[in-house]
Amino acid sequence: MSDRQLVLGLGGTVDFELRWDSAVIERLAHEHRVRRHELTPSAPVVDERSLLVTVLAFVAAGTGAERFVASSEVVEGFASHFAYDVTLGGTGVRAGLVLDSLGIPSVQHLVSIDDNVRRLLPSAITILSSAEHDTLDPHLIVQYPVGATVRLLDGDIVSPAANRLIFANDPPNREMALAAGLPDALATASAFLISGFNTMQDHALLEQRLDEIVLAMRRLPDDALVYYEDAGFYTRAFAETVRGRLLPHIDVYGMNEDELQEYVGHAVDLLDAADVVRALGEVQRIIQVPTLVVHTRHWAIAVGADAARHRDAVESAVRVAATRYRLGDDFSAAEAEATAAMARHRGGAVLVDAVELAFPDAVGVPAFALDVAHPTTIGLGDSFVGGFLAAHAHAHAHAQDGLQR
Repeated sequence: MSDRQLVLGLGGTVDFELRWDSAVIERLAHEHRVRRHELTPSAPVVDERSLLVTVLAFVAAGTGAERFVASSEVVEGFASHFAYDVTLGGTGVRAGLVLDSLGIPSVQHLVSIDDNVRRLLPSAITILSSAEHDTLDPHLIVQYPVGATVRLLDGDIVSPAANRLIFANDPPNREMALAAGLPDALATASAFLISGFNTMQDHALLEQRLDEIVLAMRRLPDDALVYYEDAGFYTRAFAETVRGRLLPHIDVYGMNEDELQEYVGHAVDLLDAADVVRALGEVQRIIQVPTLVVHTRHWAIAVGADAARHRDAVESAVRVAATRYRLGDDFSAAEAEATAAMARHRGGAVLVDAVELAFPDAVGVPAFALDVAHPTTIGLGDSFVGGFLAAHAHAHAHAQDGLQR
């Protein structure tokens, strides 16, 4: 491997991953007298009841999202009703865990740390932290299955698809303080992953952090790849602020299907070529970067002037995300390779062909058609990013080896 490193940021989380239990959800819904007409995904989450109403609204729609909660106590109180696993989250951290599974080390920029992080983060991941003391503000992760049924007082809801929800109140990630050592780390980076600004809620502080990150990025080598992964912004208007400052510095801009639909302002039929082509065109006009990547449950597509050079990376990303979907956190490079031989999603393959015809510079990869009894839907987008960066790391290492011969 090259002596150049992958620097991943900007903030990690400690996650409470609930084990979905319709009976517990149903009991809580009856205790709180929740009715179907109350279900809304957009009301403030201020207590256990409003969190429950929001969860049920997304389950009924089969969609995923990330939402702000009034306090960490609300998260901890809701989690106490369920069995749950303590894991690490955040796009950079989960991408780093994937890279570690593939035998690739990385540098992880953190804004918070505690004994959970020290215990769960592999030794091959170097920690670069701005935290001055230990804190714990857990993120509640709700992963629900397709067909999940909850009986309410006035009728049933049934999830049309599996998805995941994130609820959190995380002061360190809202402040997003940058570690003093970040510029030096970037000076020897082959790639820099930027994510996490979506949780910030103070606009003046956001602008300050953007100034700081742009200044730090001046230390990046000329050939370093800058990958920005979008997310659900707690304050949607802040997304425009981030784009305004960072787009000139971004090589690859990634997003999932939920974020795509947020940008275009309407639902997108992910297997309808005309609908997808129209949506990709709309989002390209908003986000003008060398490569825009949209990854969904059916396909991943890169468009833009530099998209073709990332074909192998998109393929790697889809394969790695599919491996995590079927095996969870613990998988090897050999198991990721084995996924490549599995069947592809037919509708996704047809869609990719149509989009590649419509966009001369498009590169598409159909997702895998996997029948898994207990799939992992949490962190698939983060795993996608890890798979993308793994291909970049291998390509960069091969290029460096060639130059040294």
